[in-house]
Amino acid sequence: MHPPADRRPRFTRAQRWTHRATAALMLTCLATAACLYLPPLAQLVGRRRLVAGLHEWCGLLLPVPLLLSLASRAMRRDAVRLGRFTAADRTWLHTVRRRRLGPRPAGKFNAGQKLYAQWTLGTTLVMLGTGLLMWFTGLAPAVWRTGATFVHDWFALAVAVVVLGHLRMAHQDPEARRGMRTGTVDREWAEREHPQWTERDRPATDRPAAG
Repeated sequence: MHPPADRRPRFTRAQRWTHRATAALMLTCLATAACLYLPPLAQLVGRRRLVAGLHEWCGLLLPVPLLLSLASRAMRRDAVRLGRFTAADRTWLHTVRRRRLGPRPAGKFNAGQKLYAQWTLGTTLVMLGTGLLMWFTGLAPAVWRTGATFVHDWFALAVAVVVLGHLRMAHQDPEARRGMRTGTVDREWAEREHPQWTERDRPATDRPAAG
């Protein structure tokens, strides 16, 4: 089903479900971590063993949606875009950092979105690795587990701060949220926010279903 003329396809159904599944797992990890580490929440929720088990399994499953989504051609194309910085991205960052008005060149993803995606991937790997060392105590000496706990805890705090920033930015851009919810965005918004995102960037098979 083709979108209306004033809408432009942005994300496929598989990409949207990957985002939702990853978001659900990440938010569950953060919520259960808060219940494990903050005494008022720990007392309010109780069931520490259940909360700890939920935290561990959600952390273990966190990379799964992304790995499964790589079977999608559209997802692989976007993964390449997110991992590649261009001169336009450096201009975008310079403009934002200096708080200058004017055009901010961007393709399908701007530099901020690329940095967030790369940060999320990197921290997921760090959290998974340190979490495994903490969970399976026989994997490494005690000193490694102590270091893993330190890194895991501080990265968790950093992840919470960055995720809150991501949610704040999403709240300020209703059309971006609509794109992730429905798969299409307003063409005028796309031309304004992502002027270098051209029609030829989208393969003929990359047509998200509406709704």
